[in-house]
This record gives sequence, C-alpha cells and structure tokens, in this order.
Amino acid sequence: MGRIAGRFARVEPRRRARAFVLGLLAGLPRVNCWTIAEHAGEASPDGMQHLLARAVWDAEAVRDDLRDYVVEHLADPEAVLVIDETGDVKKGSSTVGVQRQYTGTAGRIENAQVGVYLVYAAAAGHAFIDRALYLPRCWAQDVARRREAAVPAEVEFATKPALARAMISRALDAGTPARWVAGDEVYGADPGLRADLHTRRVGYVLAVAKTHPVPTPTGKRRAAELAAGLPARAWQRVSAGPGAKGQRWYDWALVEVTEDVPGQHWLLLRRSPRTGELAFYRAYSPTPVPLAALVAVAGRRWAVEESFQTGKELAALDEHQVRGWTSWHRWTVLAMLAHAFLSVTAAAERATPAPAGLIPLTCNEIRHLLTTVVIRSVLDAAHRLHWSRWRRRHQARARASHYRRQAATLA
Repeated sequence: MGRIAGRFARVEPRRRARAFVLGLLAGLPRVNCWTIAEHAGEASPDGMQHLLARAVWDAEAVRDDLRDYVVEHLADPEAVLVIDETGDVKKGSSTVGVQRQYTGTAGRIENAQVGVYLVYAAAAGHAFIDRALYLPRCWAQDVARRREAAVPAEVEFATKPALARAMISRALDAGTPARWVAGDEVYGADPGLRADLHTRRVGYVLAVAKTHPVPTPTGKRRAAELAAGLPARAWQRVSAGPGAKGQRWYDWALVEVTEDVPGQHWLLLRRSPRTGELAFYRAYSPTPVPLAALVAVAGRRWAVEESFQTGKELAALDEHQVRGWTSWHRWTVLAMLAHAFLSVTAAAERATPAPAGLIPLTCNEIRHLLTTVVIRSVLDAAHRLHWSRWRRRHQARARASHYRRQAATLA
C-alpha cells in the first residue's frame, strides 16, 4: 500500500483504501461497502462508498503501480500476456454495462456485466495487471444511462478484442517483459489483434473456432478440414504443463500457414487422448521455435482461469455491488492489488524449498493466515450492535420507500 500512497490527494482516502484492501482479504461472508466498513471499525458505509465513487484518487495510476509491482517480482522475458473476459450476473438494468449477454461464469445468456482482464503469466507466478469494462453498444448510445452511470464522454463502444488490444499495447509500451500473448476464440478471430502483434514482433497462441478460415497455398480452408487430413505421424504427445492432478498430456500437431507477414505462422491443433476432442489455435513467432514452446504458451493460457478463481474467491473481485463507471474501476483495481499481493507472496514462497513433507504456501493458505493471524477484527460487542441497528434502520427506510413507490404507481 505504501507504493500507491502518492495516488491519493488526502490522507483520509489513503488510509481508507488500506482498510478497504484489508477488508477484501479478510474472508468476510459477504463483501461490500457495508461489511468492509464494519470490519474496518467505521460507523457507517459512507466513507467506503465515498472512496469508490467521489474521493480524489487516480485508479488508473494505481493500475500502473500494480503492473510495476507484479513485474518487479515476477518479471520473465518468456512471460505470456493472457487475455480473457469474465461476466458477473446482475439484476436490473441500471448497473453500468449490464445487458443480456453470454457469460462463461453462468455458461449461458444472462443479465450480466462483462469485464476484460489481462494477466501476466510468468514462470514464477501470475497476476492481473489490467482490466477494462465492456460497454455494450446499447449502453454506448444511450445518453441518459451513460449520464446516470457517470460514463466519461470520451468512452465509446469498443469490442472485447479492441479492449484487449488497448490493454496489451499499454503493457508493452510500459516495457512489460513478455514474449507471447494468449487468448480464447474471441481474440483469436480478430485480425486486428494479430496484426498488432505482428507489428510488435510479439508471438501469440490464440484459440480459434473449428470453422476458422486458414490461409494455405491452395486457398483458405477451415481449421477442422486441415485437421482431418493429417496423418497419424503428424501428432506428438506433449504436456501442456502441470495441473492440479498431474501433467496435462495432449496430442499436438502443426500445420504451416501462408501469411504475407514475415515470421513463422502455424495452425496449432490439440487433441485429447481420451475423447479425441480437438482444439485449434493460430500461432505466430517472429523466429523459429519448437512445438514444445507453442504448447507451453497454450498451456499458460489457463493461468487466467486460475486467476479468476482465486481473485473472486480470495479477493472479492466479483462481489462489487456498484452501479457507476468510476466505482467499478476502483473496486476492481483494489481487488487486483489484493490478489497480486497473494500471488507475489506465494511466488516468493515457492522460490525457496518447502520444509520436508510440506508443499509451499498457496494463495489460499496465505489468505487464511492473514485472516487468522494478522488482520483479525478485534472490534467489541458495542460496535457489532451499532451495525446491527444501522442495517435494520437502513432496511426499514428502504422498505418504506419501496411501499410508497408501489402505492404511487398503483394510484
């Protein structure tokens, strides 16, 4: 927290931000401004809500500090920048960016808010370094909803790949050491993203659909069609890296792709030894690399899924109950900072051999030790009773307001 202190105009929001991050890491049953304020010993949630919505501090500068912190501890010239999105199911239509859209979190179309995230995945560990809120076209064109959610005037509609391109450019322009970019089909299908990476001579392994058109000397052919024509000798069994239950073994094959851009271009194919299910990737490297190197990048993409899991479970990344543009960006950057602390601490732990018979400390175990040894709340019963009365009073006012609004509507 000391390294971001200069981003706050006053000492009060700086101290409150520290209490906020501790609250995110405290393992509270529910995480919102009410519970964090109670945990911090404050008399009401007003201060925490002010921190997110109106206090003077630069969340994007904090994001840059976060990226520098992650790179300082995890820097790796072979690192992979992994891009992916996650959706948070929401009720109503007033929360910024919410609309009915597909979200992998629910596995179906839901009323949801979607954020695109960038993860720095290195040999030592991985952590979030950037995020962007996806603002659907219906929101971008709705002046009233934009005004209500305080969306800045300069923010226009941008696709998820366009948001990814901006974040990747921001990281690389800042000197972030990375050799590769990885992402799922949403990003692999975007020619603009691939063109940006060609220009920067940054390699990529980007998933594509089986129907993706692949340029070959005989013209464009679908990825699945090329896979069907491969002989058995074209496949090699290579591990995509260790998983929770051991090495992740798959069969892999490479098909050279015809491109006008200098460098090595391939269609990378993955086949499950158990089910025969296929996955497809567009791959590029400015210099020749072996198959194993591309497989390692494809395997590193799963770091973003683990980051989403730990970020949500341990740092409340998805528990924001905020409606406005500024509040969303402030909540997420503080949650990413909390998650980065756990990731960096776990990486430092893995750098030294664990005692005999023990695995190194994990993010989960580090958070558990923090909540039980370091940041346990020692607030007395009077404070707890005050908050019980505050919640019930607020809920009584809210209920009375709802009944009045309903009565006025029926009249």
